[in-house]
Amino acid sequence: MSFYTIHQYVLAQGGGLERLHEYLSAVWLPAAGRRPVLILEGVVTSPLPQVLVVTGHDSPAHYASLHAPEPADLLYESLAVRHLRPTNYSPLLAPSSGAPRYFEYRLYQAPNAAKMIPLHERFAGPEIAIFHRCGIRPVLYAETVAGEKMPNLVYLTPFASLAERETAWNTFRADPEWIDVRTAHAAAHGPVPKSIEISLYKAATYSPVK
Repeated sequence: MSFYTIHQYVLAQGGGLERLHEYLSAVWLPAAGRRPVLILEGVVTSPLPQVLVVTGHDSPAHYASLHAPEPADLLYESLAVRHLRPTNYSPLLAPSSGAPRYFEYRLYQAPNAAKMIPLHERFAGPEIAIFHRCGIRPVLYAETVAGEKMPNLVYLTPFASLAERETAWNTFRADPEWIDVRTAHAAAHGPVPKSIEISLYKAATYSPVK
């Protein structure tokens, strides 16, 4: 995929969620074709309720083709759109079978573009290997190229359960190699990232990536 989009729908309390899912399953998915799509419903997010739609595109024309006129009864409080470029160490987002998983969305914001370079080096170097050893296996790493809180790194990690997520992160935080990597990185580059945004979602039952 040459780029991804994240569409974040924020809905009014008590209304619009079912209709949004109908629209996404009946209109968005057929238009996306064989490109990867991940549809997530907020579990621990601010605000709630919300739905996140992550879609892969191989061209701007494909992205434009998804935007048929919305039906008049599709109501939401707001829609935010981000365009992302996958990093050179990101796996390809791909369809999956089985029960819908929980997905953790993390956004690491750097204080400037130069600080993103050592952050990427840390991930592409030792950090991903430590992640995998601890049970953390992100399905996408990407940089926001148009959207809020730039420059940043966004990554999405699936877990079978919230308990599995907690165990994995506890294991990671206590890992001796990670402690050494984190300490060395902070000494060389200062506080990177300057802020972290974390949200939890669950894949919709009809989401191709689940």
